[in-house]
Formats: sequence, C-alpha cells, structure tokens
Amino acid sequence: MDGGIVDSRGPKLAVDTGASGYLTIDLAALCRNYEKLSAMVAPARAAAVVKADSYGLGANQVSKALYARGCRHFFVAHFMEALRLRPQLPGNATIFVLNGLLPGNEAACAEGGIVPVINSLDQLRQWSDIAQSLPRRLSAVLQFDTGMSRLGIPPEDRGSVAAHLQTSDAIDILFIMSHLASADDVDSAQNADQLAEMHRIAAEFPDYDISFANSGGIFLGGDFHGALARPGIALYGGAPTNGVANPMEAVVRLDVAVVQTRTVPAGARVGYSGVHVTKAPTRLATIAAGYADGLPRSLSDRGAVYYDGVRLPIVGRVSMDSITIDISALPEGTLSFGSMVEVLGHHQTLEDLARDAGLISYEILTSLGHRYNRQYR
Repeated sequence: MDGGIVDSRGPKLAVDTGASGYLTIDLAALCRNYEKLSAMVAPARAAAVVKADSYGLGANQVSKALYARGCRHFFVAHFMEALRLRPQLPGNATIFVLNGLLPGNEAACAEGGIVPVINSLDQLRQWSDIAQSLPRRLSAVLQFDTGMSRLGIPPEDRGSVAAHLQTSDAIDILFIMSHLASADDVDSAQNADQLAEMHRIAAEFPDYDISFANSGGIFLGGDFHGALARPGIALYGGAPTNGVANPMEAVVRLDVAVVQTRTVPAGARVGYSGVHVTKAPTRLATIAAGYADGLPRSLSDRGAVYYDGVRLPIVGRVSMDSITIDISALPEGTLSFGSMVEVLGHHQTLEDLARDAGLISYEILTSLGHRYNRQYR
C-alpha cells in the first residue's frame, strides 16, 4: 500500500503525495464480495458491473482483481468505457455495453470484440448491417423492458425483433436480459410483476438464456437469478437490500487531513453565510475535503466524521475544498495540523454518510474525487 499507513486513532500522519487524504480501496474485500455473490447464484454465473470507472473506484484495478478471481463477464454503460477497459483484460473476458451503441460506433465495436446490449429495434438493425458486411457472426445481448420504462426493447416491438432474428443469421444472441427497478425493496410488488413479464419474454424467445438479477435481485432468490447475474453496488460494499443488515464487506475507507484547529467563542459564525452560530465556546477543526471531493453540500450541519470512535459533527456549510467539524468532544490537543479523521470506515458506512446527505450510496461512491491519495490493497 503506497503513501503510508492510515490510522485515524494515531498521531498526525503526513500526506506525502500532496493529496488531501487517503482513499483506501480493499481489493481483497471486493473479491470476497464477488465470491460470496457467485456462491449465492451458483450454478449460474456472476458478472461484474464496472461502469462509471467501477463506481468511482478504478475500473482497471477492479476488473483485473476480479478477473484473477474468476470473473469473465464485465458490464459497462458506455462504449467509450469498453474501449478503455478492453486492453486491460485478457481476450477471454467479455465486455458488454449496457446502453448499446450510438450510430457510428458499430464498426469499432465489432473490431474491438465488444458486445453491445441491444435496447431497440434500430440498434438491432444497425448491428445486423455491420455483421452482414463481415465474414463472421457478431455477438449481442437483447435487453427487454419489463416495466422500468428506461432502456430495453418495448413490448410492442418484440414481434418485429423475433421476425428479424428469424431472417438473419449474422448475429449470435448470447442471452436476453432485463433490469429490476425495485430489487432493493423485497416487499415491492414490482419485483413479481417484472419477473412475470420476464417469463413471458422467455417463452417468446425460448432459445436463449436469461440475465436478470442485479445486486438486490440476487437476494430475491433463485427465481430471479437466470444464467448470469449482474451485481454492481454489492461488489463495492454497498447494501443490496434496504432495511436489513448489510451482508457485504466494506471495500472503501476514506481518511481526510486536518488543516487547521481553533477555539471560537459563543456566538461565532461558522462557514458561508454564517448559518451556524456557536452557542458556547467551541473547538473547531477544518478538514481538507469538500463537495469537490465527493462530500456533498447537503451534509452541512447534518453529517459527521469520526476520530477513535467519537462522532465529530459537521458545522456550517460544506465548502468546495473544506469542511468544518466540531471537535469539542475530544480532549484538547487530540487533533492538530495533519491529523487524520475518518469519513468512511469502521464507524461510518457508505449508507450512513448517504443517509445524512439525503442521497444513496451509489452517489457517494461515484463522486469520490481524485484529489485523495488512492491506495489499493
């Protein structure tokens, strides 16, 4: 692990890379999460959703670690992500583009051996045209809309898609898929509705395997798994199901440096617009991260950081590059210039921070900036 060892309970630690703090990404924990999910869906396979730079944690590093643990199917959202990832993985790893291809990207996709997820009749026709111009068949996945109304072939086009496949043998359909909209809520009636629609689609396209479960879908049971599950947030330590204990290991830890401490009298205004006014003499610390580093402004006067298990509330507004915290609960002199405080770790999970910010864990993960010293272990 580069850049020193982080321990927010110890003395101040120099951030010797010019960064504002340490973002530690535990690849071993991530791989254990993958193995847990793989065991849950067996004999089906588990893919890995690595879109948005692996939810902000580094698609190259994450994908290589998962490949070493047996993962061979990787999903990104955009074709550009696939182009960047393709050289990083061996040839027997398959990369799928969830959003499919925009017009003009078909030839490059075919040349790169990347598999588009077909979401419309237009995309299917364009991919077929490219395939017919080549001396080989091209692979694809068909995504159907089962009630989310976001991406996927709509019900009224299913007959045309079936007819097209009967008249063209240029495309090899690897499987059919859809996406669950409410899988994180086990009591949602939408889960059963989408499963019933997926069964109807499978009856119309009986020659193909099914990919259906996302992270939450894996925990809905075997009826949702299909032949290939597509976990995302659960890989990275996020809770796959609302309202129950998170069964996944934490993957991310974030420690941020203190840049200044001070004591202010009662009645002192803290931060922009002076929205926080101290009621008594208060010891404050300013830490070197803000909303430009993925700690949203909505944490203002709501969120907290930790030191040695002690909660240190955020006071005043979160700034672009800094946050002020109340350190009065600590013995005087505990924190000083260069000390590290825990933003994410043993005492504060992704879900905790997201709840205080009024967001979801996905938003926190994908927003963590690149001014931290990123450490992979």
